[in-house]
Amino acid sequence: MSAPQAEAVVDLDVYRANLAILREAAPTARQMAVVKADAYGHGLVPVARAAREAGAEWLGVATLDEALALRAGGDTGPVLCWLNAPGADYRAAHAAGVELTASSAEQLDEILAAADLRVRVQLKVDTGLSRNGARGPQWDALVDAAAREQASGRLEVGGTWSHLACADEPDHPANDAQQRVFEAAIAQLRAVGVEPGLRHLANSAATLLRPQAHYDLVRVGIASYGLTPGPAVDLRGLRPAMTLQARAAAVKRVPAGSGVSYGHTYVTERETTLVDVPLGYGEGVLRTASGRAEAGFAGRRVPVAGRICMDQLVVDVGDLPAERGDVVRLFGPGDHGEPTADEWGSAAGTIGYEVVTRLGGRVVRTYRGER
Repeated sequence: MSAPQAEAVVDLDVYRANLAILREAAPTARQMAVVKADAYGHGLVPVARAAREAGAEWLGVATLDEALALRAGGDTGPVLCWLNAPGADYRAAHAAGVELTASSAEQLDEILAAADLRVRVQLKVDTGLSRNGARGPQWDALVDAAAREQASGRLEVGGTWSHLACADEPDHPANDAQQRVFEAAIAQLRAVGVEPGLRHLANSAATLLRPQAHYDLVRVGIASYGLTPGPAVDLRGLRPAMTLQARAAAVKRVPAGSGVSYGHTYVTERETTLVDVPLGYGEGVLRTASGRAEAGFAGRRVPVAGRICMDQLVVDVGDLPAERGDVVRLFGPGDHGEPTADEWGSAAGTIGYEVVTRLGGRVVRTYRGER
């Protein structure tokens, strides 16, 4: 079989090692490996399998479709799903043993209406992110509904949780404020005889920076893939698990004054070698990184020359020897001189999360470290 023209190489040994480092950062809490959005672009089922091999007690996904894909891929362990609009197939979730999240009394009713027997459901409180979760009077109604349904024998509360807005800014006052709201929500449940189950508040940043928010479980997402939740976060040896690379489709020597790609926004200052790389925004490479990002070639950093196109981009490798088929790495852990996905995010005016999750099109994912 021929080598892929463009591939995202995912090192599962690196991913497992990252989970081990994050385990050391929160040794008293259980670990949820967050694998939503196709495991942040790394591949849902292979990454989930590696997470279980690394000892992750829980997997976390946003949508029910993702949870059911895990079951179809052979996963049988605890899975939490948290983002479903009205009309979701909760009966399928119950049949698959997926633990669901209720963010309102109405949603709890929908979840229980699809169940024939008692089910475990987690409750989400909005402590200040103002996104999903119940807040204020909505939370009061959800607490009352949980107490009523627990008394009827239809409900077991498996967990209570929330999400921090500013955990990557350790001194932001919202962190303390949200944690106070979370503690009050837990107390409110207990006051009506409902035990909160697994309490969880910490995302990747809080896992690394805020031990007082670890509670019973931490949810590790972006950091488990070796990318930073924010500039203030010390990654403690975490390494990017993905390398995006392609084989040169064309190589040419051009004179000084040669315009490169659409609009000639890049013009060569001297005679140089240009390498055409078969990766573009059709694969999810961010066009806004045009003229600002770098790539790795022959152990060096080289500039992306001109505009990124739908199917290809050009790098200027100067006087480095180059041939068709040579490997160009857009991002990775830096072992071959390439930048990281976080650096590509900065060049594109966004974050590393978007760089890796948007990859698709003709990119082939290949895996190292499969067991």
